Amino acid sequence: MLLERPEWSARERIHRERAQDLTAAHRARARRGEKHPVEDFLFTYYSYKPAILSRWHPGAAVDLADASREPRAGWRWYEPGETPNSLRVDAPGFRRAYAALLRGIEGLLRSTQSRTPLFGCFGLHEWAMLYRSAERRHALPLRLGSRGTDEVVEAHELRCTHFDAFRFFTPDAVPRNRDPLDRSSRIEFEQPGCLHAGMDLYKWAVKAGPLVPGELLLDSFTLARDIRALDMAASPYDLSEWGYEAVAIETAPGKAEYVRRQRELSDRAQGLRIRLCDVLRTATQPAGSHEAQGDIPRPSAASRSRASATRVAASSSRSSES
Repeated sequence: MLLERPEWSARERIHRERAQDLTAAHRARARRGEKHPVEDFLFTYYSYKPAILSRWHPGAAVDLADASREPRAGWRWYEPGETPNSLRVDAPGFRRAYAALLRGIEGLLRSTQSRTPLFGCFGLHEWAMLYRSAERRHALPLRLGSRGTDEVVEAHELRCTHFDAFRFFTPDAVPRNRDPLDRSSRIEFEQPGCLHAGMDLYKWAVKAGPLVPGELLLDSFTLARDIRALDMAASPYDLSEWGYEAVAIETAPGKAEYVRRQRELSDRAQGLRIRLCDVLRTATQPAGSHEAQGDIPRPSAASRSRASATRVAASSSRSSES
């Protein structure tokens, strides 16, 4: 596919302006040495600088006409296109360099996409990170105080399915979770109703580098930003001074509001997950080991057996989640 210069230049300009708008407040705070407990999270937790959002890529199999003298000609993972003076992403080279990682990301996304979404967690992971602990992850007041926060945890079953949230549970909260989670069993439990699984689409889009069209990268970031806002609104922290109205998940109306918004965000995440899978479809090796490396290890036989047993034990309770 060939994009003429006016078309790809316009897409690049729109992308850059959108990225600048999405990161403007964070960059301004950084210059002033200020921090925001909600909006800065995506830049600290994932450790990706705002500049990574500003760089537009067309994605694989797209030639950019009359681009050979542009700065992107010196970017890594670009090569001459099929037409004179054109450039394109060196997709085969990137795939060879990161085959195992790309295969692992695609496997995780497809596994997650195929499952029935669960909506009974009510964002209690943030509460479990404080349970029976004097330490706080954020320098913010608690809406219900320490004891009130503990009582909310004790009144609910913890149903976290996302290891990267579960790993921050306090020691007393860990055994209260319905399923035992570890890094090796991530692919067994990840499911599309989980807000953190949706938030991580931004991470996977970044890791897939120039294979991902810029528009998909920014859509993933925007989703992650919106998920983070609900994440903290439903948390035990009082964010009223920051302009956030609490979603009081300790109440029936709060639970209903949380699930309504969770479903909307899950639907958006599934759409982006499908788009990202389409991008990665041809990025996996046709043969060889299917063991993912880095962030996404393949579950061991023992962990698969353990996961299967816990799912069977929990099947009756899951049917009531809505």
